[in-house]
Amino acid sequence: MAGNSRRRGAIRKPGTKKGAVVGSGGQRRRGLEGKGPTPPAEARPHHPAQKRAAAAEKKAKSGKPTVAGRGRRDEGDTPETVFGRNPVVECLRAGVPATALHVAQATNADERVAEAVRLAADAGIAILEVPKVELDRMAAGALHQGLGLTVPPYEYAHPDELLEAARHAGQPPLIVALDGVTDPRNLGAVVRSAAAFGAHGVLLPQRRSAGITAVAWRTSAGTAARLPIARATNLTRTLREYATAGLMLAGLDADARVSIDEFTLAADPLVIVVGGEGRGLSRLVRETCDVTVSIPMAGKVESLNASVAAGVLLAEVARRRRG
Repeated sequence: MAGNSRRRGAIRKPGTKKGAVVGSGGQRRRGLEGKGPTPPAEARPHHPAQKRAAAAEKKAKSGKPTVAGRGRRDEGDTPETVFGRNPVVECLRAGVPATALHVAQATNADERVAEAVRLAADAGIAILEVPKVELDRMAAGALHQGLGLTVPPYEYAHPDELLEAARHAGQPPLIVALDGVTDPRNLGAVVRSAAAFGAHGVLLPQRRSAGITAVAWRTSAGTAARLPIARATNLTRTLREYATAGLMLAGLDADARVSIDEFTLAADPLVIVVGGEGRGLSRLVRETCDVTVSIPMAGKVESLNASVAAGVLLAEVARRRRG
């Protein structure tokens, strides 16, 4: 019968009665009050900037020397192993900061193997004698010739650190930015030219660009250890920030109307922007540059390799600055 409170299921459970309920006592209103200004990133727990600041403070207290421009690894960077007698010896000669030299057991030793072992021992690199099957597994089918050199991920600087280092160099800042250079050999050659002609750092985009791998280390002849190299999350935005800081942006472009002979910004605070292989500068980067410069060439050669073009312009800038 409807309304019979004694019927099974007809009695309402306590706490389910509809209608007025107990209020919040003002807690909800107080919860809407502001909590003050947002603290800086360095003061927020678990923020990446706070972790970097804590690590820098810890390193400063330890008194250990640091290398300028090396202090951040990007996520996804992993150690790599260089295989082959000639590549391993070249890396060791260039001073690549390796962590271990793997030598296969029963390897037919020649002068390259002996030199690799000697160079690794002199550099304090661990020398591990491993079974040949283990080196085969590490190489995953690549020709290793009984030698493998493990190289840790490169630790990149922050783009702001490049600008800071350039400002304290006692000369007008000179930074080289690469827009989509994907060949690590080209990257290594640009780093070597930048160091040779007085640049204060190299800026790379985080995506669609070669990184400082063992191949780039070897091509740079070890200069990657002495020149700060930074990665930018957004290259165009970072270049605009450099421009706001007072640097002029000069892009290398084969179709530019301004010849290198007419380049008048050499003595100014400068960023030289080099485009990638084949496509050159991207549209946004080209529009961000204050000027684009071309290198006149004789004959039917349409363009130069990215690293060669960068070396030519860097040499011209160095010559004009000396003058």
